[in-house]
Order: sequence, then C-alpha cells, then structure tokens
Amino acid sequence: MEELTLTTPAVLFSAISLIMLAYTNRFLAYAAVIRDLHAKYLKKKDKVLMAQIQNIKQRLYLTRSMQIFGISSLLLCVLTMFLIYIKQQTLGIWVFGAALILLIISLSLLIMEIQISVKALEHHISDIENNETF
Repeated sequence: MEELTLTTPAVLFSAISLIMLAYTNRFLAYAAVIRDLHAKYLKKKDKVLMAQIQNIKQRLYLTRSMQIFGISSLLLCVLTMFLIYIKQQTLGIWVFGAALILLIISLSLLIMEIQISVKALEHHISDIENNETF
C-alpha cells in the first residue's frame, strides 16, 4: 500500500461535509413535515395521519443515525490528518479505515431511508390514483 498523505482524508473531508449538508436539509424538511402533521393531528385525530407520523418518525431516526455516523467519519478523517501530521502513519491508516467504514454505514442508512421515503410517496400516489375521477 502506498503511503497515506494528507490529501486523501482531506478529499474525503470535503465529500463528507457536503453529505452532512444534505443530511441536515433532510432533517430540516422532516421537522417542517412533523410540525405540519402535528397541527393536522390536533385538529383531526386520523389513522392515516398516525401512519404518516410513524413513517416520518422512522425516517427521522434513520436520518439521525446517518448524521451520527457521518459526523463520526468526519471526526476520524480530521484525526487521521492529525496523525499523519505528527508522523503516526500506521495509526493514521487504521483510523482512516474506520472513517471509511463509518461513511459506508452512513450511506447504507441513507439507502434505507430513501426506500422508506419512496414507499410513503407511492402510498400517496396510489391514494390519488384510487380516487381519480374523469
């Protein structure tokens, strides 16, 4: 294996920062949806609303986990850069490997969250199609 330089974790650092921005945007969108669902539920306690609330709750928890693993990966990238800086190459390689694993977990959770989101949207589409009148 070639020597790990500051460039490699620095590139990943940039990518993770952009991913975290996307995760934060998802989180903020869910917060707005939850507030809207909460207001609707207070007006009319409906089973459909409860199902939507459960779905968004599951997606919110997945997003939280995605953020935790992504931030942990970012933290380990910074630690890797520090270890390379203080000439602890071998330890830096291991820490960088752990950062990659955490990023893989974060992205895997994103795939799960997207699948849940698509199912929720398919439910809305089928509801529209079933109530369609011409």
